[in-house]
Amino acid sequence: MIRDLKLVVFDWDGTLMDSTDRIVSSFQNAMREVGLPLLDDGAIRAIIGLGLPEAVAMLYPEADAEARQRLARAYSQYYLALDPTPIRPYPGAEELLAELAGRGFWLAVATGKSRRGLDKVLAETGFGRYFFATRCAEETASKPDPLMLRELMFEAGAGPEHTLMVGDTWFDLEMARQARVPAVGLAHGAHGREQLEPCAPLAIFADLAGLQGWLETINPCMDSSA
Repeated sequence: MIRDLKLVVFDWDGTLMDSTDRIVSSFQNAMREVGLPLLDDGAIRAIIGLGLPEAVAMLYPEADAEARQRLARAYSQYYLALDPTPIRPYPGAEELLAELAGRGFWLAVATGKSRRGLDKVLAETGFGRYFFATRCAEETASKPDPLMLRELMFEAGAGPEHTLMVGDTWFDLEMARQARVPAVGLAHGAHGREQLEPCAPLAIFADLAGLQGWLETINPCMDSSA
């Protein structure tokens, strides 16, 4: 259990934003457009959380570089503009962020999204005001490499013992493990409880309400040099 917490780092898709169906649909539309074999929902959900190049490579390990690049471009176009599948914050997302910020926690985002995509949705939701820093995979290393988490801790001046990672995929939890950061899982996103449990998080919650209740038991670290 964490005694004094300073920094809470959130994944985005599947953690704060209910966007898994849009990701799956956009990939399948892009596959059809590019002419690659159509993969099922489960195969696509398995790669959610990775950076886009890494996700495409995992989906089509035998495809050549040109085909992967075409798929990545088509996916981005569908996700950002063409796919009508709705996306929305999970219930309680803004209330959770506002409550944590009001208690003095530093909040950040570590995501496999593109910078363009993250900035767009932060502006649309108004959530950008809650985060002191964000990291996208294209700016650093893709999960589960711990680099983006370590960069955020460095910016916040927070050690692993004063940091918590919150995510919905085993990529999030494995990134935290490699960074020696405690983590909790959310089972409402891309990866279910059975995929999260082997990563041994502190807890797994069905929704953000469960996470908020748990966080209410943790005191913020008031030492800015943590």
